[in-house]
Order: sequence, then structure tokens, then C-alpha cells
Amino acid sequence: MSKRNKMPGLRLKNGIWHIEKRSKYASGGWLRESTGVSGRTEAEQTLIRRLAEIQEEAKRQAAAVYTFEAAALRYLEDIAQSSSAETIAIHLDQLFVYIGALPLEQVHDGTLKPFVDERLRLGKAPKSINNAIGTASAVLNRAARVWRNEQGLPWLRQAPPRLSRLSLKGCQKRPYPLSWEEQDRLFSKLPRHLADAAMFAVNTGCREQEVCQLRWAWEVKLDDLSTSAFVLPESITKTSTERVVVLNTVAKAVVDSRRGIHEDFVFTYRGNPVGKLRTSAWIRAWTKAGLPTDSTILKGVHNLRHTFGRRLRGAAVPLETRKAMLGHASGDITTHYSAAELGELLDAAEKVTDRGRAQSPTLTVIKRQKEESVGKLSEMREKVGGC
Repeated sequence: MSKRNKMPGLRLKNGIWHIEKRSKYASGGWLRESTGVSGRTEAEQTLIRRLAEIQEEAKRQAAAVYTFEAAALRYLEDIAQSSSAETIAIHLDQLFVYIGALPLEQVHDGTLKPFVDERLRLGKAPKSINNAIGTASAVLNRAARVWRNEQGLPWLRQAPPRLSRLSLKGCQKRPYPLSWEEQDRLFSKLPRHLADAAMFAVNTGCREQEVCQLRWAWEVKLDDLSTSAFVLPESITKTSTERVVVLNTVAKAVVDSRRGIHEDFVFTYRGNPVGKLRTSAWIRAWTKAGLPTDSTILKGVHNLRHTFGRRLRGAAVPLETRKAMLGHASGDITTHYSAAELGELLDAAEKVTDRGRAQSPTLTVIKRQKEESVGKLSEMREKVGGC
């Protein structure tokens, strides 16, 4: 073999041919290793084989297939500190049975249809099913736009599909703000630990998990206003931003009654933080209090938040202040309040304790008329076999 026809990339060292060859598929751009042979022809065959092997390996890694389950577990790691992580984990567990083993590229409306059909068969609400579909969509979006493999390629190398949601028209349950009389009846049927938490919620507008996870370490004394406030961290709020919760006289009395019961958490039961408020005890109390059990009406703890918001509105509290007190997302909302601004929030919170002011006769009349309409609508749905 002439020198001109010799394959480049081989060097003879101590009687053995070694490979020193540039390759974009090799680590560092170079393939450097011994062929282990002394013959030139055998060495060239080894070089050809090794170049093909590393090229094939690179292509295999570039074409790595990620399953939905693998992506979902990665997603859970990313959102571990989120207040909704536990709920999202439940949604993913439900989805794994149907699409967990599928490559990300195969997750779409068609492969999700068995999941949707089965959940509907079990009588699950369309909104609950949509929440699970939304979680699947979030996983696909992150796989396509955020995560990269060792070669810098996205986990999902195509635009994530738009997953269809179920229509909520005519099926979404209506909130049920409580009147003062209904509140009294309901709270009197609750066990002490739930009654305390519910009284706090209806006087602050806090969401269920904001109440359940409330810690003493978050309390800030407001001596000038003769009360205190809680600064909720972004990890437990729905908007993932800090939120200031001021205490009116009723909420403060509830908090003071809980002091000394637990070192860390405000609301506890048998030495442990309350996990949730909508328990079997809540459901029994709701029924015993004679509150509506119509399938079109919400019967959960979130009604306390609606009650707080309705009472703020009934007391003519301005919209901007109501948004701040309810922790709604807004570019204008901040946790850095002046003494005057805190005073304004406290004055607004105090208004919901005035039974004559926070719920006017007009609101009560409208509510009764709406309840009658809801009842008629429910009867119509039962006749036609609706949601």
C-alpha cells in the first residue's frame, strides 16, 4: 500500500497502532485509543469500525426516547416546593395508568381519550378531569421548551400538542356564600379544631392550604394597630408570591385561642397540622346545618373565601383593596405596606365582622332568588339527563 493511500488517523507506537482521529461524534472531538494490533490493515479495519460505533452511539443518544412517566417525575422534582405539588402528583398518578409508558411524542388527545372516558364513567367532574389534562400539558411544554439532554437537544423535539379540555358549560358548580345565620349553624356543627380554622378562613379569605399550613413563624406583630398579621411565603400561595394577611378582631381572637397548643403550626389536630378542612366532619356538618346539597352547588371550604369576598363587597370595600386581601394576582399588589396602607387593610377586614353592614338586605334577596333559580335549573337538568 502506497503512503498516499494509507488511511489517516493511525500512529505506530512501540509496534502497536494507535488511533488519533478527529471526529465530531467523539468526546472532545477526538478519538484516541489503542487498536491493540500491529498490522496496518487490521488497524485500519479497527479504525473504521470504531468510527462507525461512536457515530451510531451518538445518534442513539440524540434519538433518546423519554416516556411521559420519566418526564412527569422530572416535573415533580421541579415543582417540589410548590403549594400545588401534592395535587399535581395525584393527577399524574391517575394519568400514569393510561399514558405513563408512552413516549412523549405519543401523548395527545387520542391517547388521553381512554383516561377521559373512564373518569367520566366514574362520575368525576369535568373541571377535575381538565385539571389533570392541564398537568399533562404542563409536562409536555416543559419537555419541549426547558429540559435538554446531554447533547443539548430537548426531551420533546416537536411542538407540544394542544390538549383539548372538556366543556364546563352547564356543568360547573356554583359557589355558595354563607349568610350569617347559615355560618352560625354550620360552625356549631363542626368539631373545635375545624370550627377555629373555618372562623379564621371566613374572616381572612385565606385558601384551604394557606390555613392548614399556617405557622407561628410567619406572624408579625403590628403593635401600632393592636393586632398582628401573617406573611405567607410564596411556596404556599396560589399566585406563588408573598401575601400579607391582616387579622380583624375575630381572626385575632381565633389565633390567640390557639397559642400554646403547637410549637410550629397554628391549626392542629391531635398534635399534627390539619391536613385539610373538607373532611367527612365538614360534610356531615354541612348537611346537619341544612345547607344546600344540590349537585350544582359547591359544598366545600372554598365557600368561606367566597363569603369573605362577598362581605367585603357588601361593605363597599374598593376593588383594589379586595384584590389585595384575597391575594389575587396583580402587578400592583405588594407585601411592602406602609402603616397607613396596613391600617386601610385592617379597617376593611374589620368591616366583615359587622353583621349589619357586611351583608345588606339587597344581597340577601338576590341570593334567595338565585337559589330558587338554581333549584329550578337542577330539576330541568335531571329531566334531560344533564351533568
